Amino acid sequence: MARPPDIPLAARRLLGFEELRPGQEEAVRAVLAGRDTLAVMPTGSGKSAIYELATALGGGPTVVVSPLLALQRDQVEKIDEEELGSAAALNSTLSGAKREELLDELDDHELEFLFLAPEQFGSDETLEKLRAAKPKLFVVDEAHSISEWGHDFRPEYLRLGSVAETLGNPVTLALTATAAPPVRAEIVERLALDDPVEVVRGFDRPNIHLSVELHTDDAHKVRALVECVVEGERPAIVYAATRRRSEELAGDLRAAGLTALPYHAGLHRHEREDTQTAFMTDELDVVVATIAFGMGVDKPNVRAVVHAEISDSVDAYYQEIGRGGRDGKPARAVLFYRPEDVGLRRFFAGGGELAVDEALLIAEAVEEADGPVDARTLHDVTHLPETKIVAALGRLADAGFLTLLPDGHVAKGDGAVPIDDAAEAAASAQHSRKEYERTRVEMVRGYAETSGCRREYILSYFGEAFAAPCGNCDNCDAGRTHADAGRHPFEVGSRVRHPELGDGTVQRYGGDTVVVLFDEHGYRTLGLEIVEERGLLRDV
Repeated sequence: MARPPDIPLAARRLLGFEELRPGQEEAVRAVLAGRDTLAVMPTGSGKSAIYELATALGGGPTVVVSPLLALQRDQVEKIDEEELGSAAALNSTLSGAKREELLDELDDHELEFLFLAPEQFGSDETLEKLRAAKPKLFVVDEAHSISEWGHDFRPEYLRLGSVAETLGNPVTLALTATAAPPVRAEIVERLALDDPVEVVRGFDRPNIHLSVELHTDDAHKVRALVECVVEGERPAIVYAATRRRSEELAGDLRAAGLTALPYHAGLHRHEREDTQTAFMTDELDVVVATIAFGMGVDKPNVRAVVHAEISDSVDAYYQEIGRGGRDGKPARAVLFYRPEDVGLRRFFAGGGELAVDEALLIAEAVEEADGPVDARTLHDVTHLPETKIVAALGRLADAGFLTLLPDGHVAKGDGAVPIDDAAEAAASAQHSRKEYERTRVEMVRGYAETSGCRREYILSYFGEAFAAPCGNCDNCDAGRTHADAGRHPFEVGSRVRHPELGDGTVQRYGGDTVVVLFDEHGYRTLGLEIVEERGLLRDV
């Protein structure tokens, strides 16, 4: 019998690690055993080392789906520096001849790692070349982007389950930094992971101090934010809800004597790249950004992440503050909160409903098409917004009416589901999604307004047990928190059933309340006294 590889020894020799971080060895071992794997590990915990070690020990080729060119470039350079093998990125900047050369190298096993964005699978020729290369490992980085329950949904990720099938169903490794239980479940479903090993480790970032400043006046809030950034340690990231706000705050910070620039999707690409480069090389004190900034920003010395407005979910907030303190040294996460700001998030969460007749119109267009169609073609036929069409296609695929193809097109399914039933199911499922999004806004509002331990609040949201007080948040600093000695009639993480809201999972307790994530209705906070008096929850 072959001796199992010494993964810690390989990490020391190949990557220079003194020791592996929690979860890394378990994930590498699972991949080497041929198991599909979902690894949920905090930002900066070395998720890329999992596929690097698995490829070095088990052989390639490995195909890595990575959403941004900058991320691909950084990983290729890192693998080259570590001398783990030959690595390259396949993207739209390459000539046709260079693309052919890389794909031939992969087929000849001269290339161990190939990085590409999901849009690259839109080429039949690329797909065929990748299939012929018979990759041993298929890696989906930023895997939360496949989930519409998540905070950074990218429609092009929906094709990846079909891509894996086309490639011959290699072992699949899905990687993400933050994924609450519903997001993890959808990653597994969308990627069609086969009995996966789930490695969920350490959401806690104990070096980040959590605090919230409550304000009732917006002008006073802005002055306090500028003062906080000026007096605090830098470099810092300030997140704003809108492009206009990011530019205004950058101007305010410059007026206060700091080097600060805005970053948002409305700027020219070279402006965004110049700003990011300046920030990464410590030429900027502050970058003031919308959520367009962050993914792939691996800057270890960010000392503060400041939010000018509340995020749209705890998922998004924790992902964003995770960009601070990656070097393990103390960092701050400060939310400047005004209750009125919640209205903007509720407005965004309230859009995107799908009517039955709209779902039916889209389904009919797919059914009547001569062959597979994409969202743009369906827009031309139905005149519905592409964002709504993408959502409807996902719901119709869930209902079994159509199939999502690797190249981003959709095709009519096997006809087992009547079109009217599929349209009704799609509209109902979309309504449940939007209701869930609205309840996520209430959960992040709860974080902002809690008088309890903020770390306990966040970690319980992600399904991780934590005993307050943490000693590193504003509420614990003020002595407002203490160990919870309240009633816990159901274990956190247990499945329960409500007579009206259906099945759900117990998320957390807070004083005399319990928070349950219901499958069809999202997060709900229930009074324990009423729950117990009326027997509203029972074990499933």
